[in-house]
Amino acid sequence: MRRLLPFLLLPLLAPSALAQSPASSWRVTNRTGQAANGLIATEAGATNPRGRNRLREPLADGAEKRFRRKAEAPCRLDLRLRLADGREAVISGHDVCAQPAVLFEPSSIQAASGRSPAAARGNTGTGFLVAPERVMTNQHVVDGCARITLRAPSGYRFNAVAPVQANRELDLAVLHVPGLTGPTLPFRAEAPRRGEDVITYGHPLAGVLSADPKLTRGEVSGLGGFRGDPTRLQFSAPLQPGNSGGPLLDMRARVVGITTASLGGRRSEALQNVNFAVKSDRAIAFLRAAGVTPALGADSTPERGAVEVGETANRAVYLIQCEKTPG
Repeated sequence: MRRLLPFLLLPLLAPSALAQSPASSWRVTNRTGQAANGLIATEAGATNPRGRNRLREPLADGAEKRFRRKAEAPCRLDLRLRLADGREAVISGHDVCAQPAVLFEPSSIQAASGRSPAAARGNTGTGFLVAPERVMTNQHVVDGCARITLRAPSGYRFNAVAPVQANRELDLAVLHVPGLTGPTLPFRAEAPRRGEDVITYGHPLAGVLSADPKLTRGEVSGLGGFRGDPTRLQFSAPLQPGNSGGPLLDMRARVVGITTASLGGRRSEALQNVNFAVKSDRAIAFLRAAGVTPALGADSTPERGAVEVGETANRAVYLIQCEKTPG
């Protein structure tokens, strides 16, 4: 009887051991009534809950997404589902090991903040992909941000992570954006000439104008900046707030500058469309110093129309949203 005892106990112990084994995957179901473009999952109660976006494409209402769980990953998570209308559905302290199914319903959507959207975001600007997971913009666009989010033309969102590499004098910054890949914009190494046609492409007046990017046309007006600044060039394509950090392109869709500032006044027609961009050679040197190797566009590339240049830019340009205080 004693010899049989271990064998009799084994079937009784096995189910208990299996019950304690954590799930190797977990899934999220979106039933909020609208599509979601971001999912942030961080360890429950983390003091600095900044995580990457786990969605690679929008999650439609009624759809679900499964995620693998690493053995060393925490079980209890705080989850935030970012919705198309800008709100978030929140579930705190969910144990994905014991309960691998996570359901977001309308009751989990947080009420809209009392702050205005502009105050909640801090400010917006434009950036463009220069290498896998690297986005260039202006330093002043991302200065002092607690959180930096990038929105693609598809509506999908990405989060930049610290540190931001920046040069205050040039007003340039390069962001590290995990998971962001796709077409990049090539640079033009040599300076443009006065009178050359140029195009801006970016996201001016986000929240006021429509969400799609905006294209404007103009010419290179001068080869120096304000008070003769040799790091800038002057151009006439119209700019509005939010264009900062976007590409200034020639008709071969090569970056000849990074838009940074305008000089103007409501009462002075003489100051209309006096705009400045950081020259491409300074931007190239900055990127290389930051460990990024930008692509260079060839002179042999045929010139294109504004529509084609815009279509090329659209695949590489992103809206940047800066939150000054954690949301």
